[in-house]
Amino acid sequence: MQVQYFKEYSDSLKRDMEFKVYGHAGKPALFFPSQDGRFYQYEDFGMIDACKNFVEDGRMQMFCVDSMDAESWSAEDKTPRERIACHEQYVKYILDDFLPLLRDVQGNKNEPGKELLFAGVSMGAAHAANFFFRFPVLGDALIALSGMYSTRPVLGDYMDSKVYFNSVADYLSNTDDPAALEKYRHSKIVICCGQGDYEDLMVTETLKIKEVLAAKDIPAWIDFWGKDVNHDWDWWRKQMPYFLGHVL
Repeated sequence: MQVQYFKEYSDSLKRDMEFKVYGHAGKPALFFPSQDGRFYQYEDFGMIDACKNFVEDGRMQMFCVDSMDAESWSAEDKTPRERIACHEQYVKYILDDFLPLLRDVQGNKNEPGKELLFAGVSMGAAHAANFFFRFPVLGDALIALSGMYSTRPVLGDYMDSKVYFNSVADYLSNTDDPAALEKYRHSKIVICCGQGDYEDLMVTETLKIKEVLAAKDIPAWIDFWGKDVNHDWDWWRKQMPYFLGHVL
């Protein structure tokens, strides 16, 4: 398997940011780590190996980015306004700095069929869903495992315009843009969680987004695995390749 490591200066963040790329060709797949995770998390927890068949045969090229959760969503010493402002800097980094690098690595800018697959587990699933739904022009596939789809579990009832546009269930409920809705309806959307230990909140959040998607007539594969399926890598390593087999 071809593996590339990058450390590039981000104009948006005024710092170096790191990421890894696994594979030589295929659909560009942007993987967000779980809460506070680093770009090497998927490798350390065996997810790269679990997905290697899709990577080695050129169906998917995995781009694993760093998070800034420790400075935003996990920074309980900051006010909600400070936390969301920091997260918006991360959004700007992904859009303005990282995605051009991804396209350079891929060696194309506008090749048909090269829209992004957004993927993630836990907090990474929240990021993946947010980028997929907030910027529909970018991607045509989503795999979100054990995620949250509103900001309330982290920021409580605090709401401003920046929070709103990072709270998928809220802004998606009010989306009426025909182009965006049509894009969602022709995309492949997978949202899954278990029903075991530490998944109670994720079940609630998944039911919430299921209701929103149904109300907007957006087809999606919403999957609840069994009561033995915990909020843990052992299960995510089984779920991710299973769903990739249906999405790619």
